[in-house]
Amino acid sequence: MVRLFAGLPLPGPIAQRLSLARGGLPGARWVEPEAYHVTLRFFGEVEGPDADRLAAALEEVPGAPFEAVFTGYDAFGGEKPRSVHARLASSEPLDELQARVEGAARIAGLPPESRRFVPHVTLAYLKGARPEEVSAWIEERGPIEGAGFAVDRFVLFTARPGGGGPYGQAAVYPLEEG
Repeated sequence: MVRLFAGLPLPGPIAQRLSLARGGLPGARWVEPEAYHVTLRFFGEVEGPDADRLAAALEEVPGAPFEAVFTGYDAFGGEKPRSVHARLASSEPLDELQARVEGAARIAGLPPESRRFVPHVTLAYLKGARPEEVSAWIEERGPIEGAGFAVDRFVLFTARPGGGGPYGQAAVYPLEEG
């Protein structure tokens, strides 16, 4: 059994830029910049034959390279904030890539994803953070001006049980014109 997810790795300079937002939030467990990524689809614990079918189905995910752009900082969890993240602008190419990855998961026989796709990079997991502290942290950081990156591949990542990086790369899927 292996824990898998499909995602977009971040270029080093972009990860470094996002890492500058770290700090100043009580109860935060900060993610290391080398573990930053955009999750396209979390698959969870997958048996060997299912993992092989998934890897093969992902080979069929077509797509052209595109640009992903960050918009600002946000949090998940509302009145009980559980994480803060850098949010990406929704775009047709990004949404289509995510939908094709979801389709590959279904072809491989995996259950459908029940959560709505929200493109983001998790910066910290929160424990006991107060909503007003999280709001102030987001407000202080403001929008992310001019930060984007070229998406020319996606990766099938492996993760340790229980989650958290560092992540391994089981397979890399290039995006190509034409």
